[in-house]
Amino acid sequence: MNVVVCVKQIPDPAAPGTLDAGTHTLNRSGKLIMDDSDNYGVEMALQLAGGEGDEVTLVSMAPGGETSGLRTGLAMGAAKAILISDDALAGSDALGTAKVLAAAIKRANPDLIVMATESTDGYTGTVPVQVAELLGLPSVTFAKAIAIDGGSVKVERQTEAGFDEVVCPMPAVVTVTAGVVEPRYPSFKGIMAAKSKPVDQLTVADLGLDPSAVGAAGSRQEITEVADAEARSGGEIVVDEGDGAQRIVAFLEQLKVI
Repeated sequence: MNVVVCVKQIPDPAAPGTLDAGTHTLNRSGKLIMDDSDNYGVEMALQLAGGEGDEVTLVSMAPGGETSGLRTGLAMGAAKAILISDDALAGSDALGTAKVLAAAIKRANPDLIVMATESTDGYTGTVPVQVAELLGLPSVTFAKAIAIDGGSVKVERQTEAGFDEVVCPMPAVVTVTAGVVEPRYPSFKGIMAAKSKPVDQLTVADLGLDPSAVGAAGSRQEITEVADAEARSGGEIVVDEGDGAQRIVAFLEQLKVI
C-alpha cells in the first residue's frame, strides 16, 4: 500500500513572523519546519503502511527548494518525498495550492492520502477537500481513528456529539485530528538516514499546470491592507467600599450583558 501525506513547511512559530511589505503575505524566505499538525498525519500513515512493500510518500509545496521540514518527516520513517518549488507559486491561494498538490499526488498514485485538518499558519481548512474534489476522490474529515479493511478505509469521524463511523472506498483523502495518534520522535538513526532519502523536486511545468492558474496570477483573493491590532487598554479597578456589587451590575448593564 502506498500512502501519501501532504505536509506543510512553515516558518518556525517560535520566531516572530514577518510580512512581505509588497504582498502583505507571510515571509517564508528563511528556514522552514514541518507544521506540528502534520506530525499526526505522518505518524498515522506510518502505522497504516507498516507491512512489507508498503510505503509512505510526503508531498509538499515550499519556496526556495526548502526541504528542512520534509527531512523531519523522512526521519520519522517516510520513504521519499515530492517537493514542488517554483517562483511562479508565490502568492497562491488555497485553491491554487490544492491544484499543485493534486497534480503532484497523481504522480505518486497512492491508495490513501492523509492530510492535517488545517495548517497552523493558514487555518482555512479547505485545501484537503479541494484536493479530493480535483482528484475526483471521496474525502473523510476530522478522523480520530483510521483502519484499513481490504479496499476500504474505516474512519471514526470526530463530531461535536461524539464520533461517526464512516466506511469509504480507496483511494480517498482523509484528514486527521491532533488526537488520532501519538507522533514518534525521530531517532538519530532516522535523522541520518533521512539525509539520503530521495526528494523529487518539481516545478509548475513538470506538473503540466498553466502558470496563470496558480500563484498570485491565479489567486482569487488578495490582501490589500494589513493593520496592527488595537492595543488593549487597562481595565477599571473597582475598590469595594460597600457598593462593589452595585457598581459591577451597573457596568454589566452598560455593556448590555444584563
